[in-house]
Amino acid sequence: MNQPGAGYQTITVATAGAVASVTLNRPEVRNAFNETTIAEISAAFRKLGADPAIRVIVLAANGRAFCAGADLNWMKKMALYSRDENLADAGLLADMMRIIDLCPKPVVARVQGDVYAGGMGLVAACDIAVVADTAHFCLSEVKIGLIPATISPYVLRAMGATAARRYFLTAERIPAQQALQLGLAHEVVAADALDSTLDGIVQALLAASPEAIAAAKRLVRDVAGQAIDDALVADTVGRIADIRASADGREGVQSFLDKRKPRWLA
Repeated sequence: MNQPGAGYQTITVATAGAVASVTLNRPEVRNAFNETTIAEISAAFRKLGADPAIRVIVLAANGRAFCAGADLNWMKKMALYSRDENLADAGLLADMMRIIDLCPKPVVARVQGDVYAGGMGLVAACDIAVVADTAHFCLSEVKIGLIPATISPYVLRAMGATAARRYFLTAERIPAQQALQLGLAHEVVAADALDSTLDGIVQALLAASPEAIAAAKRLVRDVAGQAIDDALVADTVGRIADIRASADGREGVQSFLDKRKPRWLA
C-alpha cells in the first residue's frame, strides 16, 4: 500500500492497486475541517483524479465521526473576517466540493459515523455513499446563525428541495435509514458489514471501462433535470456515437463478441 503525497497534516492518502483512499484524520475534533483540510482534500483529489493508475477513490474517516463540519477554531477566525475575506474563504470550500464532484474517477464515501453540516456536502459530492446504520446526518448551520450555502447544490441534488425545506430549517438529526429514504445514502448496513459492502461496490466499478465510467458521470451531471427537447436528444445521440468510437467502446464491444475479458480486466 502506497502513501502518495507525503506531508499531509489532516488527511491520509493511500493506494492499493487501482483504488485510492482519502481519509479524514482529525478524530480528536470529529474530523471537522479547516483551511488546511480543505487545501489538502482539494490537492489529493486533483492528483488522484489525474492519475491514470487510479480507477476508484474512497473517501473515508478515522474515529467515531465521519465529519462534524467546520472546525471551531477556524470558525472563530471567520467571525473576524471582512466580507471579502469570507468570500475568498468560502470560495475555497466551494472549490473543494466541486473538485470532488467533478472528479473523473468514481468516488465512494465510506461513512462510519455522524455527518454534520459541511460534512454532508462532502458525502453528497461523492458518487456513492455507503453508511453505517448507527450514523446520523444533520444540517446544523441554522443553530449557529448560518446557512448550508456552499454545500447546498450537492445536498439539494441528493435529497430534493422538499426535504431540504424541512431539514435546512429545523436542523433535525436524520438517522441513517431515513437518510437512505431521502437519497443521502445509497446503502445502509451494519458497521461490521461496511467494508464488505464497500468492497462489492468498488469491485463493480473496477469491472467497468474507465473511459465509460468518466463519460457516465458526465452524462448524469449534464442530463439530470434537463428538458427532453431536440437539443438534449441530439446531445445524447452524439455522446453514444462518441463512446462507440472510443478505444474503450471498441474494445468492450469486441471483447464481448470474442467472449473474452476486455483489456481493463486482463
